[in-house]
Amino acid sequence: MPEYIVEMKHITKKFPGIVANDDITIQIKKGEIYALLGENGAGKSTLMSMLFGMYEPDEGEIWIRGSKVKIDSPNHAAKLNIGMVHQHFKLVQNYTITENIILGVEPVKRFAGIFPYVDLRNADHKIEELSKKFGLEVDPTKKIEDINVSIQQRVEILKMLYREAEILIFDEPTAVLTPQEIEFLLEIIKELRKGGKTIILITHKLEEIKKVADRCAVLNRGKLVDVLEVKETSTKQMANLMVGREVNFEMAKKPAHMKEIVLQVEHLTVKNQDNFEVVKDVSFSIRGGEVFAIAGVSGNGQVEIADAIAGLTKISSGSIRLNGTDITNYNIRKRTLCGISYIPEDRQNYGLVLDFSLSVNLALKTYYQDTFSPKGILNNEEIERYGNKLIEKYDIRSGQGVKTRVRSMSGGNQQKAIIAREIELQSPLMIFVQPTRGLDIGAIENIHKMILEERDKGKAILLVSLELDEIMNVADTIGVIYNGQFQKIADAKSLTTNEVGEFMMGVKHEER
Repeated sequence: MPEYIVEMKHITKKFPGIVANDDITIQIKKGEIYALLGENGAGKSTLMSMLFGMYEPDEGEIWIRGSKVKIDSPNHAAKLNIGMVHQHFKLVQNYTITENIILGVEPVKRFAGIFPYVDLRNADHKIEELSKKFGLEVDPTKKIEDINVSIQQRVEILKMLYREAEILIFDEPTAVLTPQEIEFLLEIIKELRKGGKTIILITHKLEEIKKVADRCAVLNRGKLVDVLEVKETSTKQMANLMVGREVNFEMAKKPAHMKEIVLQVEHLTVKNQDNFEVVKDVSFSIRGGEVFAIAGVSGNGQVEIADAIAGLTKISSGSIRLNGTDITNYNIRKRTLCGISYIPEDRQNYGLVLDFSLSVNLALKTYYQDTFSPKGILNNEEIERYGNKLIEKYDIRSGQGVKTRVRSMSGGNQQKAIIAREIELQSPLMIFVQPTRGLDIGAIENIHKMILEERDKGKAILLVSLELDEIMNVADTIGVIYNGQFQKIADAKSLTTNEVGEFMMGVKHEER
């Protein structure tokens, strides 16, 4: 038996204007958990996409189980027992969960021994059993377009497990999971390793690497910096190598100087497509110079509150006032013009137009203004000049600058583009939903600084995050939501992490 199950030797991959991987060599042992760590755009996903057959290297060789291979498609990778859970889901929106999981490996039966058909009923049953076995329970008959991002993540994992892959690549698998789901997934990963699987884990979360990984390869701007034994390396050492500078784990935060009320939400009720109340008679306010954070386990109504304020979701009852103006019935454009910036949870479906250029995406909220459209005619030079300014100011990395198609950018740089666009609006109210999802520790540090800078300028900030550490570090006021209702609204300094966690699980103060 060869010592390594996977060897990628001297791999180089170039795209227009950028070297994504520059002469990288990694060697992975059978049965180990091997982590890939690096900033957004460092080349981690590109490297693994070559192992999964989505790209071919420009230079270098790939060896699997001691044999040199040329992996020319994901189907070929699957035949080599390689599976991949993608950061950006590869799912067909109007197909059911089962149809997505079996796509390409459909179980075919014959009616009357002659007419072939896909045995969906049996596949539904098999997937339901598989999902229960791994604690990733789903309804196999539901369509992708009708489920949230957390369930979509489960579908991606089940797709790989259904194909009985031996080499499992997880690309940011915990980015959309709750803390409880993350812990459970890490246990699943450890169990898979015990069962003889080899795990390659791409993640920005250093604590996850410390919990499960054996070794860690650090990439920086396409180059391999080092390969580390995780047990012998601190998270601070890993972070500094990844970012290429000293990372400050402690957030410097000035005392809040709160001003007048900017946002007033009263008796807000929101129903979902099944006419079920997901937000129930919620009232709160945010002042200028205040970060109001909503803490809660995923699916408890926090995203619906943000969407209702931004105009993406209709409300059943209640009112929303911005700087004293009732905006309850305003459309999205009118709310934006009144002073709302919005960073959505799902950046690809709601934050960007993936096949437009970076410069156009950066101008999506302002293109109709006289600066960019004098006399109603788009001034592309001005749009590109504005795009270049934001690329430099917010360190957005893209292969072809403002002309880069956003689809080709890393997830983290897509997120930076949205945040740059929304902050530049200088709105009195800024709504951040999962703003650091999928970002590396250096980018997270920068975004937290940006949020606090806007708060210090007197902006009202609504932060929705599943990261409890993020909420405790950044918030001035915390509203803990459970089952569509606030359990507690209090000054952040008056609450401990444990108390917030208990309220998130529905434990009332008097019950503790």
